[in-house]
Amino acid sequence: MKSIRFYLTLVIARMIYLAIKILNKSSGTSFVGMVTLKICPGFLACCREYVKQAITITGTNGKSTTSGILAHILDVNSASVVHNLKGANMLTGVANMFALCGIPFKNFDYAVIESDEAYLNKVYDDFKADYLLVTNLFNDQVDRYANVFETAAYIQKAIDKNPEVHLLLNADDPVVSNFGKDKQALYFGFEDVQYCSEDYQSDNKDLGEYKCVCGNVLSYQKQFLAQEGHYSCESCGYKRPELDFKGYAKVYADYSEIKVVYQGKEYDFSVNLIGLYNAYNALAAVSHAILLGVDYAVIVDALASYKTAFGRSEKTVINGHEALIQLIKNPAGAGEVLKTVDLNSNILIGINNNIADGTDISWLWDTDFSRLKDAKGLLVTSGIKAKDMAKRLVDAGISEDKIIIEEDVEKAVELVANPNNKEAKVTILPSYTVLMKLSRMKF
Repeated sequence: MKSIRFYLTLVIARMIYLAIKILNKSSGTSFVGMVTLKICPGFLACCREYVKQAITITGTNGKSTTSGILAHILDVNSASVVHNLKGANMLTGVANMFALCGIPFKNFDYAVIESDEAYLNKVYDDFKADYLLVTNLFNDQVDRYANVFETAAYIQKAIDKNPEVHLLLNADDPVVSNFGKDKQALYFGFEDVQYCSEDYQSDNKDLGEYKCVCGNVLSYQKQFLAQEGHYSCESCGYKRPELDFKGYAKVYADYSEIKVVYQGKEYDFSVNLIGLYNAYNALAAVSHAILLGVDYAVIVDALASYKTAFGRSEKTVINGHEALIQLIKNPAGAGEVLKTVDLNSNILIGINNNIADGTDISWLWDTDFSRLKDAKGLLVTSGIKAKDMAKRLVDAGISEDKIIIEEDVEKAVELVANPNNKEAKVTILPSYTVLMKLSRMKF
């Protein structure tokens, strides 16, 4: 029997959330969870009993999109799903989601939980998931993680804490695939990638060298995105595992077509999202949906109706302008995003260095911004680090005269999306807390 504290916590949580909404003080994605865990430390363990199957999704990039696609597929399949849609992926965000989802009056077929890499271990303290899907591990937030192997250590602790968890891993990432060593794991990845647009081509010039888990440099037969590809280590023999879900991608300017081969059957999908990175996200979500037994036709319909989370390759309208907002936060992800930028659009790059962004912005100098030399519209930098971003663009060969510095994000948006001239398209590339500010703005 649940403790009185659990039920009392649910009542208090919903009262707090109602007050937040009435007072319009915040988005309410974490504060309620923080209070919930203070009052009832075992709250998540109680919630686990209301969920039949729990799926956790972690990794450096693509957590929000992958979990969003999977949750949408399951919802279209008429399953009851609880999902931290707004991307609050630390422990308080997960608790917040459960506090407001309708428990104890409702049971759920699935919980699809996006989890920060370091906080997955804390989630598993009380909430043991049935599945763990890992998207990728790139160098990110170096103030938090020294390197990808340190990030991997956090995830490995979580796996060790939940030994019965079923793993679905990106085989193309040499750090991620290592989680399957000595365990029963399933793997997804791309056998081949074709670029079918002159506007979006991978020149592979910035892919660099990447190390094996043994510390030696990997060799690549095919290299798709940062360290993702077909790799092997001549020193220790480590290599990309055989795929359970074999993907084939055709990447166009603003969408992709992917073929998935599983147990001898072929499945074809159209993904209405930009870039190879989103093709990877779709492959991961589709692979998991197939694993769960979702019908092919349902997955096709769900992909067609999926709407992206705010700022994750989101197409919107700002002051009458067609706009695309794409979060950037590390060299691998930002490099791929930059390949998709419409150089005829007005471009705004907003960079903060708050804790949620990562206080160390050295990643900007590891990202190739030289493609923006051919930008034909306005090029505006904004946010706390607007001047540093402008300097980075100059270092990338862009004329200083071409760059407008406007630290105030709202004023910067007005510059690139002038309501008196609605013809120009707009591209906004924000760091995380700039994105959160954009989400609160009224366009």
